[in-house]
Amino acid sequence: MISGFYFITDAVLSRAGNYNDVRSALQAGVRVIQYRNKSANTREMFEEALRLKKICAKAVFLVNDRIDIAMAVGADGVHIGEDDIPYPAARKLLGRKKIIGVTVHSLEAARKAQAAGADYLGASPIFATKTKKNAGRPVGTVLIKKLKEELNLPVVAIGGINLKNAPEVIRAGTDGLCAISAVVTKPDVEREIKKFQELFNGC
Repeated sequence: MISGFYFITDAVLSRAGNYNDVRSALQAGVRVIQYRNKSANTREMFEEALRLKKICAKAVFLVNDRIDIAMAVGADGVHIGEDDIPYPAARKLLGRKKIIGVTVHSLEAARKAQAAGADYLGASPIFATKTKKNAGRPVGTVLIKKLKEELNLPVVAIGGINLKNAPEVIRAGTDGLCAISAVVTKPDVEREIKKFQELFNGC
């Protein structure tokens, strides 16, 4: 499921808006879309998520944090962090067939997530980032290496990644990576994502 560029929406940073960004990501061949919107109310999130889900027929559509929104729109799953609803509760609500990704900041947290039954891990933040408040101290690519050596879950790297440092992230063994500000702030989102996709073939 996790392979190449992993797209996360950001309504605040986006130049074209979440809907247009997701369309561009799909055109660039992205296989996983995560809907995240910290600035909208619940009704707005529901309506936007429902609209996005409809155009993600050929991609995995996940919702960040909001299990209620994910269930309401029929998303493929959710992505949760340390401050969100605990994994066991999320799994109980969603059932065994839905995908649940978990953000981890350490090998210990990753071990617990795998033991609990997570479908994939989000290693964060790899580098310093301003995209997410309270993201924590950078864990570096060394965490990616440790996760891939010891565990058997797909890993998505996120946090401060750009075209210059992405090759280092890929060489560390990550299955996917996300670079939000490096793409949604640009005039041509599809083109920028393709640049990252090409790195996976060259590293």
